Amino acid sequence: MSQPCNFLRRNVLRGIGASVALPMLSTLTPARSRAEQAATTCFTDATELAERVRNRELSPVELMRVHLDRVEAINPKLNAIVTLADGCLERARQAEKAVMRGELLGPLHGIPFTIKDVFDTRGVRTTRGSRIFKNRVPDQDATLVKRLKKAGGILLGKTNLPEFALSAETTNELFGRTVNPWNPDRTCGGSTGGEAAAIAAGLSPLGVGSDLGGSNRLPAHYCGIVGLKPTHGRIPLTGHWPELLARFMHAGPLARSVRDVALASSVMSGSDDQDPYAFRATVPEMTNLQAPLPRLRVGWFAEGPFAPVEKSIRETVAQAASALQELGCRVDPVSLPDWEDYLPIDVCYHLLAGEGTQYLEPYLAGHDDQLSSSIAGLMQLPKPSLKQFVNACDRCEQLRKDLAEFFARFDLLLCPTAPLVAHSHDAEALLIEGQEVSPSHAATITASFGLTGSPAISIPFGFSDDGLPIGVQLVAHRYDEATLLHAASALERVYQPEFRHPLL
Repeated sequence: MSQPCNFLRRNVLRGIGASVALPMLSTLTPARSRAEQAATTCFTDATELAERVRNRELSPVELMRVHLDRVEAINPKLNAIVTLADGCLERARQAEKAVMRGELLGPLHGIPFTIKDVFDTRGVRTTRGSRIFKNRVPDQDATLVKRLKKAGGILLGKTNLPEFALSAETTNELFGRTVNPWNPDRTCGGSTGGEAAAIAAGLSPLGVGSDLGGSNRLPAHYCGIVGLKPTHGRIPLTGHWPELLARFMHAGPLARSVRDVALASSVMSGSDDQDPYAFRATVPEMTNLQAPLPRLRVGWFAEGPFAPVEKSIRETVAQAASALQELGCRVDPVSLPDWEDYLPIDVCYHLLAGEGTQYLEPYLAGHDDQLSSSIAGLMQLPKPSLKQFVNACDRCEQLRKDLAEFFARFDLLLCPTAPLVAHSHDAEALLIEGQEVSPSHAATITASFGLTGSPAISIPFGFSDDGLPIGVQLVAHRYDEATLLHAASALERVYQPEFRHPLL
């Protein structure tokens, strides 16, 4: 079973012995020094933590305790983690015993991870952000959760999301709002906002979310972390709900480093013989991310057909283009002029208003009084006409053809993740460079590559004048995560000296 996060660490610790065989934060170390060590551990990436566990330099038990302590101290400020997994500390204890016995260890052995509360977790409450499912406890793990556990990962908890993961603002009637760790008055995005906030704040080193319109990449951009949307079908969605628009939905990792999302993708990818869209090819283990980049052909735009885009974001994308050029890539400005006539975000609207509402109706019948405002609003959207719906489907095919032609000439596309930095909560309109636009404009760029199924990643590459993170987005040809991750890692190393964490 599992427990609400307000019970926190005291219940998780109940009945667990205190002896630890591996090195831990010494009780002989001054309190301030121990606190500094703990903070450093909580902002160390999962790859390094796993290496330290394998080398017997870090106890899985102490690693879990440090994260539980931080959840207890910081999560009330953010509301990012909504359910802790019972027994996570005991599982860390078993992981430690395996290390001491010299057993063969998985690549994530002893590493805590969190999961967006839209994926099933065996014995741990999975609410889908809805009062309708507030007491739902699955008896099976989602495929990707099974694979993370098989790799040695230990489920720490579940993270917040909008109801049914169908909104760009992470709030619901069951748990309330998650706030941005850089500024609580700003959104953390959605629908994977709880994951992004938790990872940015050091509550978890690694997480998983789902993405169609930008649900991993937008929160990663707003919160200053790495968010990956692999090629559609790379990671099975078995155990994810709702199953609507499955031909466009993706699962992908979030973390504080590119190598972490590469590692998690290699663990989770490949067919499970259940998801009809999942293909057998896995992401190869990225052991050469540090290698020099080949002379890649990179097309880039800072605004393209997605105007308006904030000046600070345009400048940050231009800096990333210059960095790639200095790394030896051939970098050329490009445009996508035909996209302006029927933007991908409008295609998403017609698909969701048509298919989405039809799919949800039987699940929501008789529960009108339990719905969040976002879902109630979705269900009231006017249905597209048959002509509009068919045009939306045709437009998806054209977008895929456009990118196929683009990637015949280029290896990568560099562009903004979003047209603005984290905005205020529940904004009814967005003001960008003096122009008022719909809130849906925030997802206008990310939605494009959800519809095409292309692998895309958002990595932090700067800050606005008011101290909010700015991400840039790289997109690659379908199935070419290797090039995508290699280039993202190279950009990450350029930016690394500037990387910082929110002060909480």
